[in-house]
Amino acid sequence: MTQSAIGIPQSTILSGLRVVDMTEALAGPFCTMYLGDMGADVVKVERRGTGDQTRGWAPPYVNGESAYFMSTNRNKRSITLDVKTPEGGEIIRRLVDGADIFINNLPRLSSMQELALDPETCLVRNPRLIHVAISGFGHTGPRAGQPGYDILAQGMSGIMSLTGELDGAPIRYPVPISDMSVGVYALIAILAALYERERTGRGQAIDAGILEAQMTWLCPTAGSYFATENNPARLGNQHATITPYQPFATSDGYIIIAGGTDRIWGRLCGVLGLPDAVRDDPKFATNPERNRNRPEVVALVSERLKAESSVHWLANLREADIPASPIYLLDQALADPQVLARHFIVTLDHPVAGLVRSLGFPVHMRDGAISYRLPPPTLGQHTDQVLGELEFSPREIAALRSKNVV
Repeated sequence: MTQSAIGIPQSTILSGLRVVDMTEALAGPFCTMYLGDMGADVVKVERRGTGDQTRGWAPPYVNGESAYFMSTNRNKRSITLDVKTPEGGEIIRRLVDGADIFINNLPRLSSMQELALDPETCLVRNPRLIHVAISGFGHTGPRAGQPGYDILAQGMSGIMSLTGELDGAPIRYPVPISDMSVGVYALIAILAALYERERTGRGQAIDAGILEAQMTWLCPTAGSYFATENNPARLGNQHATITPYQPFATSDGYIIIAGGTDRIWGRLCGVLGLPDAVRDDPKFATNPERNRNRPEVVALVSERLKAESSVHWLANLREADIPASPIYLLDQALADPQVLARHFIVTLDHPVAGLVRSLGFPVHMRDGAISYRLPPPTLGQHTDQVLGELEFSPREIAALRSKNVV
């Protein structure tokens, strides 16, 4: 079962808030999609002709619409606008002046200043505005203004130095975790700023850098470095401080076992049929000792698991309350009964692509707090509607079109 827009309550928690979204690619759109899920009216401002660059990040296409774009742009209205023309610049400023939240990913502060969209200027005109700037490195420091991409942040954060097998090369995460991380942290800051505004009536300027967002993933690893000043070794699929905690081969595939406590280790020994002498051996009885003797622990567990199938072991491990899981392909992950029971797959009816599925908001809230109302927009689909809300007449809109402003 998937969740659709039909029958979803409309009294969402951010209803009545206007978001002007002048971002593209992933970080900003990922953030604003969730604001839309919470009920905000998100107006996505796109370049004339081409729009958000992810409209061209394809294949795959669905009836000419980029699957990548549609994965992160539901619950938004799209207008096209050349903000570098005098008329286009005036329109974007009028939108921002009437907004609760303005989010952009212009790489340089000077670019915002040229358009009079920098935080200082915007907050003078609209003191209640939440101004959000997402960039590679933020707008201070020696790298301010330099282009930032997900893979650069993965490399510079130290994350890539830790990924891959022990004797292999650094490996990039196969999904853009840096972009998604800064999008989520920007969302957290926006919600905090909205709460502050309720108390003080004042807006806020948020400066979110992709590099710092990615580096937060190093929290426990950085803690270990601060304690020892030693660079951590690459561990492949093993955990730095827990044993056993990794994938293991069975007779017909792989499973994951997460032996996070000494009690779990004892139960695991029972499921695997290891002798009591192994379970109680001082070399293995506590997690620090299992870490010190990791090769022996892994060898003991691996040898037993190879004797039976993944299904056999997962059933027995589950019965013994031992954390374990299969390693899914994507189609298996999306069809897991737990995922379906939580209605995590959203289906919306797109005017061109037909029924479009995407992943929903990952946290459940009661009373209709989250709502899936609008499919990803076609390019400029709502231009006339939004300009009409700014009190442009049909004749004025036609004139803007003739001058290639919208």
